[in-house]
Amino acid sequence: MLNFTAIDFETANSSGASACSVGLVKVRDSVVVDKVYWLIKPAIGHDAFLPWNMKIHGIHPSDVIGADSWARQLPKLVAFADGDSLVAHNASFDLGVIKTASTVTGQVIPDFSYLCSLQVARRTYHLDSYRLPVAAMAAGFDDFDHHNALADAEACAAIIIHAASRHDASTLEKLAHITRVKMGAIGPVATRERAATHGPMALN
Repeated sequence: MLNFTAIDFETANSSGASACSVGLVKVRDSVVVDKVYWLIKPAIGHDAFLPWNMKIHGIHPSDVIGADSWARQLPKLVAFADGDSLVAHNASFDLGVIKTASTVTGQVIPDFSYLCSLQVARRTYHLDSYRLPVAAMAAGFDDFDHHNALADAEACAAIIIHAASRHDASTLEKLAHITRVKMGAIGPVATRERAATHGPMALN
C-alpha cells in the first residue's frame, strides 16, 4: 500500500532553525486521510523575519507570538507521522529543517526515511520546470496556495500518488526503486546504518 506523510516547511530566513510553519498530509493506500498545519515560533537567534521570506509566505513575527516553539512542536510532528516515511519537494531542505532546528534547540533528531518528490517528478514527467506548481499541475493538482505549507504538502502528496500510479508502484519504496531515486534517512538509525555500511569513519 502507498502510505506516507508529506511535509512542507516555511522559514523566517535562510536558517534551517527558523521554521515558522509546517504542513503535514497523511496518505493511506493512495488516499489523503488527515492533514494538519501549525505556526511555529522560530528558535531564539534564528527568529529574524526577512522581508523576502515574508513576501513569499505572508507570515510575520506577530503571527507566531503565541505559537509553540520547535521543542514543543517536534513531538506533535513525530506523532502525526507515526512511523511513516516522509515525502517533500526538494526534501533536503525540509529534512534539513528538522535536523537543524532539532540540533539548535537541543532535541534529538528523529528517525525518518524520506523520498524527494522533486526527484521523482524529474523521472516521471517531461516538463520545462519541476518547481512544485508545475510538477503538481502535471499530477492534476493545480490552483493551490503555493508557499502555504499545508497547500504545498498537499501538492507534494498529489505528485507522489500520481507518479506511483503511472509507474504502477504499490509502495513508496517501489516507487523509489522504479524511478531510481534514492530514499534518504535522518536520525540515530540513519547514523548507525551509515556506520554499518561505511565503517566508524562515517560517524565523524
